Amino acid sequence: MAKPIVLLGEAMGENEVRIGKGFVGASGIELLRMLHEADILELTSADYDYLNKYYNTSDPQMIDCIWQLHPEVYRTNVFQQHPPGNKIEWFTGSKSEGIRGYPALMKSKHVRPEFLPELDRLGDELVTIDPNLVISFGNTALWALTGRTGVSKLRGTTFVSTHTATGYKCLSTYHPAAVLRQWELRPTTVADLMKAKREAGHPEIRRPKREIWIEPSLEDIDDFITRFIVGCKILSVDIETAGRQVTCLGLSPNPSLAIVIPFVDARAKGRSYWPTRELESKVWARIAGVLGDPTILKLFQNGAYDIAFLWRSMGLRTMGASEDTMLLHHALQPESLKGLGFLGSVYTDEGSWKHMRKTATIKADE
Repeated sequence: MAKPIVLLGEAMGENEVRIGKGFVGASGIELLRMLHEADILELTSADYDYLNKYYNTSDPQMIDCIWQLHPEVYRTNVFQQHPPGNKIEWFTGSKSEGIRGYPALMKSKHVRPEFLPELDRLGDELVTIDPNLVISFGNTALWALTGRTGVSKLRGTTFVSTHTATGYKCLSTYHPAAVLRQWELRPTTVADLMKAKREAGHPEIRRPKREIWIEPSLEDIDDFITRFIVGCKILSVDIETAGRQVTCLGLSPNPSLAIVIPFVDARAKGRSYWPTRELESKVWARIAGVLGDPTILKLFQNGAYDIAFLWRSMGLRTMGASEDTMLLHHALQPESLKGLGFLGSVYTDEGSWKHMRKTATIKADE
C-alpha cells in the first residue's frame, strides 16, 4: 500500500473537539470535495449526498466516517486543541514568553512553551507515518514545518521541512476555512492539490534539469544563436527592466536551455556589463536580428509589455510573436492569478524562485 499523504491543519475547531478528529466541520467537507476534484480521493455519489446533507448541520461523526473510507490520507493538526474563538493567537505570547529558538508564528507573537509537546507530538506522527508528502494548510502549518509564514507567497511549491520533523517533502496551500471565507482562493487550492497528487508518488524533490548560460561574451551569444535559436520550434523571450532600461534579456529555445544576456552589472564601473558602447551595440544588433526574424516564433509572458518596452526603449521591432503564457492561462482559468510566479507554481516543479533572488524585480508580470 502506498504511503498516505499527511494533511496538516492548524488547530481543532468545535466539531473536531467533539470527536477528537480533524477536518470534520464545514471546512473538512469542503476539503473532501477539493481532494476529490484533485483526484486524490474518489468520492461516491453517496458520499456527496452525505456531504450535502450535513453541510450545514455538520455532523462530525458522519463526516469522519467518510474520511475513514480513505486511508490514502492522514489527518492531523499542529495543535490538537481548540483555541477560544478559533484564534491562533491564543497559543502565543511575547518573544520573551515564546519557545526559545523558535521563530515567531505571527508578528511579535511566539508560541508559548506549554505547547511544545504539541510540536513534539506532530514530529513523532511524521516520523511514524514517514509520508512521501505533507500538505500544509495555512500559515500555522507552514510555520510548524519551516519556521516561516506567508502561505500566499510560498503555496504551490515543494520544499523540505526544517522544523518539528526535518527532511520531509511538503507542499503548502490555503486552509479550507480560508477558502470558505474567500471563495476566490478555491481554484488555486484545487490546482495546488492536483500538484500534490503528482508529488505524492515519490519522497524526494525533483527539480527540472536546466542549462543556463550566464555572463556570456559576444562570441557566446553568436554561438548560442547559431546552435540553438536558428531553426528552433519556438523561442521564449523575457526581459527585466528598471526605469526605461532593459537590465537583462533571456532567450530559451527549449525548456531545458536558456541564455541570459545582462546589460546592467552593479559590480562594474558605470554599472554596465559590456565594457564599451560599441560592444553593447553589437550585442543589441544580434538580439534585433533574432527578434526581427518572423520565421522564429516567439513566446512571451505578458508580451504586450515586453514588446512595447523593447520598441520604446531600444527601437527593436519584434516579429513572429505567436504565444503568450499569461493570456493562454487566463483563457483556461480566467478566475485565477496569472503572474509568472503563480504559473510557475502551478505548471512546473521549480522552487519558489521569486523568493530566491536578492534584488527586487521591477517588471510587473500581472
